[in-house]
Amino acid sequence: MGSCFSKPKTQQIDSDKNESQEMMTQCQSWIKSGDNNQHHHPIADRYGTPKMSGQMGTPTLFHLNHSNSIDHNPSLIHEVAVGGNSKMSMDMGSRSGNNMHNGTPIQDHGKDKLVALYPYDSRAEGDLSFKKGDVMYLLDNSNSDWWYVRHSKGGTGYVPRNFVARQQTLESEEWFAGKIPRNRAEKLVLSNNLPKGTFLIRERETDIKEYALTIRDSDDGRVGSVKHYKIKKLDGDKGYFITTKRTFQTLTDLVSYYSELSDGLCCQLTFPAPRIAPIRPDLSHDTQQNWEIPRNQLQLKRKLGDGNFGEVWYGKWRGIVEVAIKTMKPGTMSPEAFLQEAQIMKQCDHPNLVKLYAVCTKEEPFYIITEYMVNGSLLAYLRDQTNQISLQASVDMCAQIANGMMYLEERKLVHRDLAARNVLVGEKISGVPVVKVADFGLARKLMDEDIYEARTGAKFPVKWSCILAATCGNFTTKSDVWSYGILLYEIFTRGQVPYPGMHNREVIEQVELGYRMPCPRTCPEQIYHEVMLKCWDKNPDRRPTFDHLYHFFDDYFVSTQPNYVPPSQN
Repeated sequence: MGSCFSKPKTQQIDSDKNESQEMMTQCQSWIKSGDNNQHHHPIADRYGTPKMSGQMGTPTLFHLNHSNSIDHNPSLIHEVAVGGNSKMSMDMGSRSGNNMHNGTPIQDHGKDKLVALYPYDSRAEGDLSFKKGDVMYLLDNSNSDWWYVRHSKGGTGYVPRNFVARQQTLESEEWFAGKIPRNRAEKLVLSNNLPKGTFLIRERETDIKEYALTIRDSDDGRVGSVKHYKIKKLDGDKGYFITTKRTFQTLTDLVSYYSELSDGLCCQLTFPAPRIAPIRPDLSHDTQQNWEIPRNQLQLKRKLGDGNFGEVWYGKWRGIVEVAIKTMKPGTMSPEAFLQEAQIMKQCDHPNLVKLYAVCTKEEPFYIITEYMVNGSLLAYLRDQTNQISLQASVDMCAQIANGMMYLEERKLVHRDLAARNVLVGEKISGVPVVKVADFGLARKLMDEDIYEARTGAKFPVKWSCILAATCGNFTTKSDVWSYGILLYEIFTRGQVPYPGMHNREVIEQVELGYRMPCPRTCPEQIYHEVMLKCWDKNPDRRPTFDHLYHFFDDYFVSTQPNYVPPSQN
């Protein structure tokens, strides 16, 4: 059984066409014979063909046209590139042939040849459209989010940095997942309808650069059917090995070898786990800096809900990019204060925080434009009994929320209104929805004393607030931790209102006297005692950090499985 995903770097590809034909021929030979209904179709037939999901609130994902795709929603995986033999988009950016950029001569360098990891549709002048597998040449990488490139088939323009990679680098390999947590790697290889031997290589979350190989060891995706192998480095960084009897100069060579035979692993490597495409860093390169946009570029399509400060709409930017548009009631705040708060959101960039794209402040009502989350608020998602939520999914959502809050904690940002209603839900990966912390309308940068004192007369969510915040309006990261404990109660009760049967004044009085809500029926005792009660400690200094909370939930199921398995010596 051969691999068509990895070739040693010394092997040269004569042309996109030849590579495409070769890879498709090999792809059809991967699947073992014996079941005409499941194993003799080409990859595109079995796994579907890609199309943009366009959902701006989960990562921008790709649909598999397959009735049994991930959790009955095919928008989470995309087909493997077949050599970059793709059709050109109609919009190729500038074709003027001008060899100047920002007044500086530009030159092509062979070492700066890029390959597109995902397709991208330009919707602004100066950006460049491309298809997955297209080849480009890097001209200017001074902007960390947008690179200026020349397409191999003509045209220059900006492309999002996270959609491309330098050719013949680890980042460009289909099977390389980057620095992701162990549980995220497991979800990727356990996606529905992927075969035994589906794999990825990830960078481990350690201070030193280490790698791990994650393999799906069954066709049914049952619990415990994923194996992890540490990939160790030879002295002097001269190569890699899983077992000392076989060493490899590169990770690509390692993948090629174990695609031919298992040689001590649980099984051969068969299929790279599908990557999840990132969201665009901005609506366009231009809006990265000029994020005040004309409101006539927005179309408000469907009202999603009302809030204390305005309405939330589903809409589109320039008729194509799906966004969420929050409208602020006139007189809510001054343009200066509004922009100051929006600036905080704009600077936040994390996979578990809702991305702010742009604002409209030239006239009221003011608009905040963010990524669109297809499944709405976590509170509504929890209360919808048609949504099956396993313990694994609940724990994973707890980890994702803590991960986003850890990012704010590291930057001394206090949210002040952390609750299920302010967490948004995207698509699912192996039964677990992507969730992101939203509604930074109340977020504030903490001063040196790490306390934010709210203005007089401000309204606070009493049942989600610690006593000091509810009675004095003093907010810290530790008050966010208290709110996180209440959010866990919401998750494990499927969205019940905290402190059932108690009004706000009674809640304050009882909590001051030491009352704490009992353990929800579906909540594991360990989570209640080691997390929830500690989040509600009267002494803020004894409450856990979000860093601790994230790692608690991220590692929650690790104790029931071996972290890494040694290769067989047979």
